Amino acid sequence: MHLIGLTGGIASGKTLAAKMFAERGAVIVDADVIAREIVEPGKPALAEILARFGDGIVGDDGRLNREALGAIVFNDHEANADLRAITFPRIAATIAERAAEHADTDRIVVLDAALLVESGWPDLELLVVVAARPAVQVERMTADRGLSESEALARLNNQLPLDEKLASADVVIWNDGTLAELAAAVDRAWNEVVDRLDGRS
Repeated sequence: MHLIGLTGGIASGKTLAAKMFAERGAVIVDADVIAREIVEPGKPALAEILARFGDGIVGDDGRLNREALGAIVFNDHEANADLRAITFPRIAATIAERAAEHADTDRIVVLDAALLVESGWPDLELLVVVAARPAVQVERMTADRGLSESEALARLNNQLPLDEKLASADVVIWNDGTLAELAAAVDRAWNEVVDRLDGRS
């Protein structure tokens, strides 16, 4: 098994790139999907989050209201750190379990995670970064997600700067253009990843 990382800033097209990697034969382990699974009703993580942040962050159905929680932790570093302390170890353990399912294969397992550089995930053979110019990211957030420009800029500025992500990258996929251009960039990146992994085998 080869374990590589895939990351990128908000509205960079990382999720689309992950789907395209899957179409080319990769196994995708999606950290955001896992993050949602571990806070399902009845899970220990949800109980700990409720104990820390109160009942106002769950809906009538007993499920976590991610927007309500996000409003609390977005600009509160201490609250954000408390949330990460509850969720990150569980997310990491589940990621390791999912990757281990392919340990005896020759599959390329792609860990798709927004905070991959920030969390310093160990044991990655390569890191792929999906990148877009900040102006393009803001345009996508306002057009596709209905955010105001100030809201989009706030979210962008709350993330690790693109330059720092790029400095950690082994392979970069630029996604400033069309879907067809992204597909071509993913093709080039996939071929580069395969070639580099073959060279390490």
